[in-house]
Amino acid sequence: MRVAGRRKAAVVFLVLGICLVAIAVALNVGWILLNLRQVALLVLGVIFFALIITGLILNTIFLVREIRRNEQHDAFLNAITHELKTPIASIRLYLETLKTREVAEDKRLEFYEIMLADSNRLLNTVEQVLQAGQTREGKRLLNISRINLEKLLKESVEIIRSRYNLNKNAIEFVETKNSIKVSGDAAELQAVFTNLLDNAVKYSKNNVKVWVEMKNSDKKKVEIRIKDSGVGIPQNELKRIFKRFYRVPNVSTQKAKGTGLGLYIVRSIVKKHGGKIWVESKGEEKGSTFIVQLPKAVI
Repeated sequence: MRVAGRRKAAVVFLVLGICLVAIAVALNVGWILLNLRQVALLVLGVIFFALIITGLILNTIFLVREIRRNEQHDAFLNAITHELKTPIASIRLYLETLKTREVAEDKRLEFYEIMLADSNRLLNTVEQVLQAGQTREGKRLLNISRINLEKLLKESVEIIRSRYNLNKNAIEFVETKNSIKVSGDAAELQAVFTNLLDNAVKYSKNNVKVWVEMKNSDKKKVEIRIKDSGVGIPQNELKRIFKRFYRVPNVSTQKAKGTGLGLYIVRSIVKKHGGKIWVESKGEEKGSTFIVQLPKAVI
């Protein structure tokens, strides 16, 4: 209801702005025609007219941006509420079951595994929100070291395989003959790759298939490509997905829950390491490829 109301408000303000511009143009043209001899007043009139039009346009743009920002904040609050509430409810249900009923040992172990997975999901959400806050305020300091990039990528792949109980064929790491090292914070760079891999799995269809490839971009840079065969991204959304709280507004992606912070955090970390990140996709249902470019460690 709030989103629909704000969209209506945005339309109202846009129509109002257009009407005011049209009236101002009509008045100014009429005034010019009636006062051709009054050059000085004509100049002043044109200046004031330009100021009025500029003010109206800026006001309209500001209102539309604020409405969109509020919509994103509402979407974030709904998403974060779900991401926090769902695992808590699940853990509570299993704990109540264990407390009130006699449960076989194998089932008990299964319940423990589920509760641990839910607690990890809960912890991951909390850490993501905290990390987004630290990233925005620039508080977190990097613990720089020389990192074996291939080893870090393999560790990230194993984390995601374990998280989703995937077989080795689901995420394929393309081996390279070269040993490439980068300078950076190992924990933060691992957060980048696990986040991208997590998204690749989350937005895949039933048959998960992800490829991870590392190659030299040039003598000073290395490129990491994470490709999936999932839901894909519309062309007009490719640049927006790295914004804070932003999630692609289509049915396929909305089925996968999230906070809208992951890619914002990823881009911030990559930029802090002097790198770049972008995404390529031919459209919906055609998969996506995220490319991370990082500077190599100085020998």
